[in-house]
Amino acid sequence: MMTNREILQVAMTQSAADSGCDPSDFEKTDPVIVTSRPHPDARRYLTLPFSCDLVSYGNNIVASVSDEYREIVSAYIGKYPVEHCFETPNLHVLNDALLPLGQKICFMAEYFLPDADVLRELSCPYEMRVLYPADFAGLYVPEWSNALSSHRKELDVLGVGAYDGGKLIGLAGCSADCDTMRQIGIDVLPEYRRQGIASALTSRLALEILERGKVPFYCAAWSNIRSVRNAIRSGFRPAWVEVTAKPADFVDKMNGIG
Repeated sequence: MMTNREILQVAMTQSAADSGCDPSDFEKTDPVIVTSRPHPDARRYLTLPFSCDLVSYGNNIVASVSDEYREIVSAYIGKYPVEHCFETPNLHVLNDALLPLGQKICFMAEYFLPDADVLRELSCPYEMRVLYPADFAGLYVPEWSNALSSHRKELDVLGVGAYDGGKLIGLAGCSADCDTMRQIGIDVLPEYRRQGIASALTSRLALEILERGKVPFYCAAWSNIRSVRNAIRSGFRPAWVEVTAKPADFVDKMNGIG
């Protein structure tokens, strides 16, 4: 299995491709601001270039921006402590500065990486089976919408299912969002929750991913307590945070406005 340092280095290298910087930039103590550009190795679901994207692995902020937003973002990340740049009330300052230029803060997420010293296969009260793309046909339904993506079926490459007899009751799936990493999503039917199924599936899938030479990662909103708890129970630990601005009409559409 990879060491924690190797896992972290893979993640930073991927974030560098996404942001258009050098992996070492995430370990500096001063903020770094770079011009966002498309990159062939970026995560496949990203729309590049960014208008404004802030990433922190805990040391500093790397801001990937389009040139017209550079002055605004540079002033913002230079004014507030790293951790406060990713939360209100300070985020209102950035949002208010971006709004006249047609941008709003949109996505905020915390990302988790497996801890090689903790990750292990956890017991499950039900049978678990490793699943492959051919097994996913018929599973693109709301019950499994976190584990599988109906919008990017071609990226769903591996899963682990829990079965009560012949009934699928829980599913962890991963998508090939980039060449070196696999993002894990998890769903458990409501009547089967609180039995340790989610963490058993998540940890098993993480191990399967690592055995194939890839790095699993897990994303959750900081306010999604159930998801964050599952990440921790499954052997994952917080690794980086990210905030992304998008066009105002995109944000409004997501909010059902207009």
